[in-house]
Amino acid sequence: MQVEVREFKGTADYIVSEDLRNSVNVSMALGRPLLIKGEPGTGKTMLAKSIAEGLGLKLIIWNIKSTTKAQDGLYVYDTVQRLYDSQFGDHNVSDISQYIKMGKLGEAFLSDKPVVLLIDEIDKADLEFPNDLLWELDMMSFYIPETGVTVTAKQRPIVIITSNAEKELPDAFLRRCIFHYINFPEPEMMANIVNVHHPHLEDKLVSEAMEAFYWIRSLSGLQKPPSTSELLDWVQALTVGGVSLEKIRKEIPLLGVLIKKNQDFDVIISRLHTQTPNKTTTKGQNVWR
Repeated sequence: MQVEVREFKGTADYIVSEDLRNSVNVSMALGRPLLIKGEPGTGKTMLAKSIAEGLGLKLIIWNIKSTTKAQDGLYVYDTVQRLYDSQFGDHNVSDISQYIKMGKLGEAFLSDKPVVLLIDEIDKADLEFPNDLLWELDMMSFYIPETGVTVTAKQRPIVIITSNAEKELPDAFLRRCIFHYINFPEPEMMANIVNVHHPHLEDKLVSEAMEAFYWIRSLSGLQKPPSTSELLDWVQALTVGGVSLEKIRKEIPLLGVLIKKNQDFDVIISRLHTQTPNKTTTKGQNVWR
């Protein structure tokens, strides 16, 4: 049950830093889950998709909600269907296995080929959820008492776990993971990200948009600073709207694409009345004033 060690180098549409690339490859080599944290919109979920694409593997996504239980990812015993079949069906209901439906983790375990399993936003679940998965992620197996069958992974999946840090995760769970925090991209990397997603945009438009974008992020008091995904949407909206370059810096048009909180609108509008986003470069670093 060994993962074939293959090197992840990123993909054409996902720019990966050297540190992140190393973390991915170490987690694969050690057979440990990779826990990814970072601001919303920094590409945590897209990382798993990029790994699957880069290694030519199937991606299985387990989206976690506040009501999700660890059992949901293993299997579900459909007692309602069995009861219905016993009353109205015409086949033998004594075979319980036909009413056992695999969850996302069970699906990954039963795959004949290695897969990438994304456990997305694990911190949305209750505090016991990560601990309830410790055995399964360690031993790569789980027991189904209804059938007396132990499901063991045919191939160890590459497990990527994302968290927005809404809750602290248990220490016992953290000890079993490789951890990486995705820092918010510096302007140079951000320009490359924009170019990957929108290669035909005018350089000057991208430059003006990024100056305004990083100026907004530098403002104190914002409840939700705009993220990478919102910048990508904004530059596309500016192009579609035919917004002039001068207007981008002075007015920051289509602000609703970037900002999602009423209070943040007020902060930005009030600061625009007293400041203009300007950039100076000192020793390769961007200073906003």
